[in-house]
Amino acid sequence: MLFKAVAISVYYAEVSAVHQVTFAVEEQEIVTLIGANGAGKTSTLLAISGLVRLAEGEIWFLNHRIDKMKAHEIARLGIVQVPEGRRLFPDLSVDENLNMGLYMRKDKRRKVDEVKKEIWDLFPILYERRKQKAKTLSGGEQQMLAISRALMGAPKLMLLDEPSLGLSPLLVQELTNIIGRINQEQKISIILVEQNANLALKLAHKGYVMELGKIVLEGKAHDLLENRIVKEAYLGG
Repeated sequence: MLFKAVAISVYYAEVSAVHQVTFAVEEQEIVTLIGANGAGKTSTLLAISGLVRLAEGEIWFLNHRIDKMKAHEIARLGIVQVPEGRRLFPDLSVDENLNMGLYMRKDKRRKVDEVKKEIWDLFPILYERRKQKAKTLSGGEQQMLAISRALMGAPKLMLLDEPSLGLSPLLVQELTNIIGRINQEQKISIILVEQNANLALKLAHKGYVMELGKIVLEGKAHDLLENRIVKEAYLGG
């Protein structure tokens, strides 16, 4: 087992955002959390990253209990988050943004150029834009850069928060293919939070449906795609 959250709860003041949530991720698996706005999906990712503290429960990664660790310690273990909204350094170049992802990398012996070549192979457009400031990129290119910056840290588990938000259908399809390649070719496990449930379930191996901070349904992704309740609530019929 690569990762497991056990009965985790998150509160903001007295308000429950996540309540007794349990789920797991195996090696080289894509797991998706789907649900409406306010369902607790992002709060779950923030708890995994150590950016918010648990009120209850435990989080385990590579046989380490990580819920008491600081965010930078969790990142050094190999969990890297790509946040909603990308949160790039807008006045830094593409190249400089990528460099910001290197400081968490354990394997310092690998040459920076060698690491970046893997990024350029995955996202050729970023090579062409490597001297441009991040704020001059299109929305799709910015999302590619946010994912690339995370990859620079050599993650074992990547947390993707709404990667398709604001992108055209064509870019969404391109991004979907790239996420699949990252999972299959680089053997990186992924927790995907995505409001586009159809996209998420087609990409994932396993899915969890969240409502009001709780998991109300779980199963293999292809089974959830055929589930009547999921179809009616999240797939438009």
